[in-house]
Amino acid sequence: MSIITPRGFLAAGIACGIKDGKKDLAIISTDSPTVTCAGVFTSNLAAAAPVQISKKHLLSGNSNPRAVIINSGNANAATGKQGYQTAEAICERVAKELGCSVEEVLICSTGIIGTPLPKDKVIDAVPKLVNSMGPTPQHGLDAANAILTTDTFVKQAVIDKGSYSVAAMAKGAAMLAPNMATMLAFITTDAKVSTPDLFSALKYGVNRSFNSLSVDGCTSTNDTVLAFASGQSSTEPTVEELSEVFEQLCQDLAIQMMNDAEGATKVLEVKVFGAIDDTQAFKAAQKVANSLLVKCSLYGQDPYWGRVVSELGSAGIDFNIDLVSISYGSSQVCKSGQKASFDPEIVKEYMSNKIITITINLNLGQGVARFLGCDLGPGYIEENQGTS
Repeated sequence: MSIITPRGFLAAGIACGIKDGKKDLAIISTDSPTVTCAGVFTSNLAAAAPVQISKKHLLSGNSNPRAVIINSGNANAATGKQGYQTAEAICERVAKELGCSVEEVLICSTGIIGTPLPKDKVIDAVPKLVNSMGPTPQHGLDAANAILTTDTFVKQAVIDKGSYSVAAMAKGAAMLAPNMATMLAFITTDAKVSTPDLFSALKYGVNRSFNSLSVDGCTSTNDTVLAFASGQSSTEPTVEELSEVFEQLCQDLAIQMMNDAEGATKVLEVKVFGAIDDTQAFKAAQKVANSLLVKCSLYGQDPYWGRVVSELGSAGIDFNIDLVSISYGSSQVCKSGQKASFDPEIVKEYMSNKIITITINLNLGQGVARFLGCDLGPGYIEENQGTS
C-alpha cells in the first residue's frame, strides 16, 4: 500500500542534507503519455515560491505535469526572489534528469518559514533521487517518510476499485485549517480521467475532508494537494464515482492527520444538524471545533456544554438557544438550551476515549455539516513555542 500502487507511477525518498541525515527529498513521477494532473493550493496571500511555481506550471497549458519533487525541513516561504529562483532551478534540474519540459515538473516544500532553502544540496541530490525511483511499496514508503516534518508517522491510504485503484500520501500535524488544502497531499490513480473531471473530483474530495478539519485555525503558506491520473487502466469512471472515491480517500487521510496533531490527545468530531442550511451548519461546526475553550475542556475530559452553546451563539448564524440540543457521544447533556438529565459516570467514561463526538441540533432547518478538530494541551505549546 503506497502512493505508487496505481499502475504507471514511480517514487523515491532520500536524504539530501536539509534534515541532517533524515529523509527529506521525495519524488513522484510517471512517463505515461496519457497522464492528467489537477491541484488545489493555499489561499494564504503569503504563498511560498513552490506554490507559485506549481500553479504557474499547472496552468501553463503547455502540457500535463508528470512529476512532483517535494522537500521537507524548509518551506522556502518568505524567501523573496532568491527563493523563487531556487524553486525554478530545482524544477529545471528535475526536468533535465527526466527528459521533459520544466512545465511538466511541479514542486512542493514544507518546513521552517523564512529561511533560505539550501539550493545546492537539493539540486546536487536530484540525480540520485531520480535514479532511486522505483515501483515497489518500499519506494512509496520512502517518499511518504521524506515529506514529514513534525509528523510522528507516515500517512497513506489506498482504495482498490478492481479495475483501477487510487492511492494517496500526506503530511500534516499543525497549521491545519480549512482554507483550501490544509497541508501537503498527493493522490495517484491509474484510471482514465480528463483534466476537468480530475479537478472536479479533487475539489469534491478536498471540500469534504481537508477543508472540514482544523488543528489550530492556521493556514499554511505551502498548502497543496495534487492529483495525477496515469490512464494506465482501461476504466474511465464517472466524475461522480471518482468524486466519492476521492472523498473516502481524503477523509481517511484527514483522520490520520487529526490523530497525529501536535500535542493532541483526542480527536474531536463535531456534527451539526438542523441549521438553516448546510453553509450555516458548517460555520457552526467549525466555530465549535476551533474554540480554544472547547479544546481545553476536551483535554481536561470535561463535557462543558456551556462552552459549546457560547460558541454557537457567536458563530454568526441563525440561532435560538431555546431550541438547541447537544450530546457528547450518546448522552444528551443539553436540551432546549438547558442542562439535560444524564448519567455523569457514563459521560465521564466516554470523555476518556480517543475520539469524541459532539452532536448539535439547532432545530431550525435541514442544514447539516461535519467538522474535525482536536483538543489543546501543553504538548501543542511545547511544539510551537519556537523554531528550534
